Amino acid sequence: MFNQPIPAVTKNLLIINGLFFLATIVFGTRGIDLGSILGAFYPESVNFQPWQIITHMFMHASFPNISHILFNMFALWMFGSTVEHTLGSKKFLTLYFAAGLGSFILFNFTNYIQIEQLKAVVTAAGVNVPEFIQSLSYNTSGSYLLPGSTDMESVKELARYYVTPMVGASGAIYGILVAFGVLYPNAKLALIFLPVPVKAKYFIPALIGLEFFMAVQDYAWNPIAHFAHIGGAIIGFILVRSWKKNLHREW
Repeated sequence: MFNQPIPAVTKNLLIINGLFFLATIVFGTRGIDLGSILGAFYPESVNFQPWQIITHMFMHASFPNISHILFNMFALWMFGSTVEHTLGSKKFLTLYFAAGLGSFILFNFTNYIQIEQLKAVVTAAGVNVPEFIQSLSYNTSGSYLLPGSTDMESVKELARYYVTPMVGASGAIYGILVAFGVLYPNAKLALIFLPVPVKAKYFIPALIGLEFFMAVQDYAWNPIAHFAHIGGAIIGFILVRSWKKNLHREW
């Protein structure tokens, strides 16, 4: 199953992600942060641009942090190749972008809930929220003059939502991972961190459950966008469940 040649779309996605990562390094040496251009900001942010909805799927944590892109590309190669061979190139490409879009939507919907609560807090302290938001640009705390009684922790947290871009193919990867689980529920996964092989129908739901737990806990030390992963997983499940009915193969 995992020793098949890498199909065209998977191969090209690996190459594109790699090129984006290299471009991030090259432009970074020239003082240009591509994350601020191609990463996806919250839609209400002055930093948001429509193309970021697509480009963020090919951006990753910048060098020297290579674990982000390595994990995603390993998963894309390992699971994407099999899923593409099963679904075909067109459906697989649709899956990748649809899961990435679902990731973006759920992540920003959950952010919206948090942001509205924070807006209420800082508004009560006398902050003109629209002016404050307009003053924010990438990685700055803004130039808006805050009232002396302002809850600074709430202001900092609100600002973080507007100046921190979402990057990574993880949402799309989780869609592919769930698709693999739906298509091959009894496939045994022998991964480095697992002492014994575990069937996909057990491992993948457990992984999604862990993502949900971490998302709800929202630990301060954990910068991972868990709801983005869950959004991609949901879209992957919905799409592949509908496609599976039309696949003529032995299970």
